[in-house]
Amino acid sequence: MTDASLNTASTQTGEAGFGDYFALLKPRVMTLVVFTALVGLLAAPVSVHPVVGFAAILFIAVGGGASGALNMWWDADIDAVMKRTARRPIPSGKVTGDEAFAIGMTLSAFAVVFLALATNWVAAGLLAFTIFFYVVIYSMWLKRWTPQNIVIGGAAGAFPPMIGWAAATGTVSIESVLMFALIFMWTPPHFWALALFMRSDYDEAGVPMLTVTHGRRATRVHILVYTILLAALAIGTGFTAVGGPIYLAVAVVLNVMFLIGAVRIWRRDEVMAEADNYAVEKKVFRLSLYYLFAHFGAIALEAGLAPFGFGGW
Repeated sequence: MTDASLNTASTQTGEAGFGDYFALLKPRVMTLVVFTALVGLLAAPVSVHPVVGFAAILFIAVGGGASGALNMWWDADIDAVMKRTARRPIPSGKVTGDEAFAIGMTLSAFAVVFLALATNWVAAGLLAFTIFFYVVIYSMWLKRWTPQNIVIGGAAGAFPPMIGWAAATGTVSIESVLMFALIFMWTPPHFWALALFMRSDYDEAGVPMLTVTHGRRATRVHILVYTILLAALAIGTGFTAVGGPIYLAVAVVLNVMFLIGAVRIWRRDEVMAEADNYAVEKKVFRLSLYYLFAHFGAIALEAGLAPFGFGGW
């Protein structure tokens, strides 16, 4: 082996840096966790001391990151096969599976215990259950065994606003359940739109995504059905305590756009999709990213304006 090839191999499998360990925590997913948990905290009908609120969001974020590390530890084999995930720290050789497992378990315990100390055991219990659900129920069981992986597993990503609400109030209420349901119903059409133009990844990894087990025609139908149900839930939430005129306006506009996109996906076949390189499917997927942030941003705005006599009903 030449010096040049040795240098290349060293670069590819060199020691992990801070960025590699941070990537284990799935920072993009953590952003959504932090944002929705913060909205749950702000929407709660009680005031929270800023220091307590900051600590709650910090520990929820750490718990979300711990889930990501444990997920990467378990899914390292399929991550190495999928183009979308092949550069993650473990399949790229930067971090070992044992390191990821140790980091995930340590951060999980840290986050749960300190969230309990900073707020209450209801919030801490929900955080612990969320980590367990994502790692054991979703990653270890559902993801590899059933095309309903995204449907049922979506609950893992839906808990953060409920945890934020519980951190403030010490309880679970209909309002926090509605925020949970909004994310839960959004997850399937969001991921199925992605799966339509990333199907080869799931095929090669042996992940039973709906596109693989039931075909793309069935996936397109499922996207439409779930989007209709999501729209009814999202708009209906506008008439509850966490809604208001601002939220309702956002919900109506975005859900009409999302429904139009879902109908367009439903009306297409694979010949049409391949002809434009899945342009419609990719557009709907991008819209779904803005969709959730806009809805929760509107909930936060309603909560922020309420003390001044604006927002809410």
